Amino acid sequence: MLQLLRKIAFPISLIYALVVHVRNFLFDVGVFSSKSYRTPTICVGNLSVGGTGKTPMTEHLLRILSDRKVAVLSRGYKRKSKGFYLADAESTVLELGDEPYQIHQKFTGMIVAVDADRRNGIEKLESLVQPDVIVLDDAFQHRKVKPSFSILLTTYHNLYVDDWYLPTGSLRDARKEARRADLIIVTKCPIGLPEDEKKAIRAKLNPRKHQKVLFALLEYHDVVSNGEGVEMKLSQLKNEQVALVTGIASPEPLVEHLKSIGLDFEHFEFGDHHHFTDKEIQQFQGYEMLLTTEKDFVRLKGRVDGLYFLEIAHSFSDEDGVVLKKAVEGLF
Repeated sequence: MLQLLRKIAFPISLIYALVVHVRNFLFDVGVFSSKSYRTPTICVGNLSVGGTGKTPMTEHLLRILSDRKVAVLSRGYKRKSKGFYLADAESTVLELGDEPYQIHQKFTGMIVAVDADRRNGIEKLESLVQPDVIVLDDAFQHRKVKPSFSILLTTYHNLYVDDWYLPTGSLRDARKEARRADLIIVTKCPIGLPEDEKKAIRAKLNPRKHQKVLFALLEYHDVVSNGEGVEMKLSQLKNEQVALVTGIASPEPLVEHLKSIGLDFEHFEFGDHHHFTDKEIQQFQGYEMLLTTEKDFVRLKGRVDGLYFLEIAHSFSDEDGVVLKKAVEGLF
């Protein structure tokens, strides 16, 4: 049914594509301006709507930049606060949004702020905290800011060159805008991706001379945590009555991973950034254990019993990891 609706919506996608191209053209010719800043800025983004692994990539960058004074600036999707908001010890998930709150809780030494107006957010950070570098989460479409370095993510199973515009496809920006990236990272690759297939993907993406294409796979931890110091091996859950609760854009890789290790579970699937109602939570109260993602954990914590999350991270080959590290450190 969904595929049929997407085909029916094709004329709408043509209108959407026209609007996107006109907007980008106006930036290209200078009718709309892009502003650079004295503080180095690293943009992490994609051309599609969700599911490419932006938050794990932001976390990967924070580990590379652990010896720097780093600020993360995000929109804070579905947060209840307005305007610029700088996280502190009292901040809640409702004030920051789920992904910024996750980063704030996980990287306690980092500065986290949210602002839909990226220009205002950068200027506030420069004025208030003077960071060494600002990581712009999900900002590839925010052309009012010209970042120092741009990382474009695209998934192995849905490369942007094979996609189409919303609502028929999942593209929210033009494929040709990939030219603005410094690095293109193909995420969610299968383990042991052959070199000849990598070569074919690079040829398909057709990067420009200044661009490099890297490959990353999702690495799942072998333990789950309740966020309060209690951990257990993922393999121990095989004999438990488990419910998997997800409110992310693309839960398929996680579902496949859990099935591959022999875990039996009931999957409750919700839309990305979903705010769970009390009625929805009642559906999975009877299970011995609720397993979820880090992003969903911050929205469910304190509302259900037996809640654990599984941490994920991007993993690179040694060669690609060095390329990314050198590119980021080269900004200083």
